[in-house]
Order: sequence, then structure tokens, then C-alpha cells
Amino acid sequence: MTNQIADRIREALRVVIDPELGHNIVDLGFVYDISAVDGAVRITMTATTPGCPAIRFLKEGVANAAARVPGVGSVDIVMTFDPPWTPSRMSPVVRTSLGFAAVN
Repeated sequence: MTNQIADRIREALRVVIDPELGHNIVDLGFVYDISAVDGAVRITMTATTPGCPAIRFLKEGVANAAARVPGVGSVDIVMTFDPPWTPSRMSPVVRTSLGFAAVN
């Protein structure tokens, strides 16, 4: 059940679009981990840089999207920059659309 709720949350987070890059945070590789225990959800995520002006916007979007998933009672969002985000974390389709096709 815990993996199922994490999968549903990950899918729900696809509605959260990075305003600068124009793609969802899942395909951009911003979501590092989702764990759920008895309805308490912890999402570990990142942004392109620690000084990213969209961090607050992204966290609010993640909290709202995750809270709508049935079975979620609370949402804790942890921002991390370790490991730092790189374009290699993006899905191949997004990487190509943003001009990073040569990144492995």
C-alpha cells in the first residue's frame, strides 16, 4: 500500500510545472524521494539551484497536489541540494525539448 500511495503522489505531482522551465517537476527530476507511513507523506525534492526564485511556488504546488491524493493525511516537504540537480536527472523527452540531448 505504501508504494501504491507513493506512485499515486508521484503521478499527482505531474501537475506542478516549473514556471521557468515549463515542464513538470517529476519529468525535470526534481522529486528525489516520496515516502508514506500511515498517511504521513514526506517528499524530498530539489530545484535547479539553491537560490531558485520558484522554490516557494514549487513547494506550495507539491503540498497541494500531494494533499489531494486519497489516503494522504499530512505532507512534509524537504528541500535538498545534495546531490545537486543536473540536467541528467530529466526525462529524455524533456532533456531533448530543452536542448540537453547530449547529456547522458
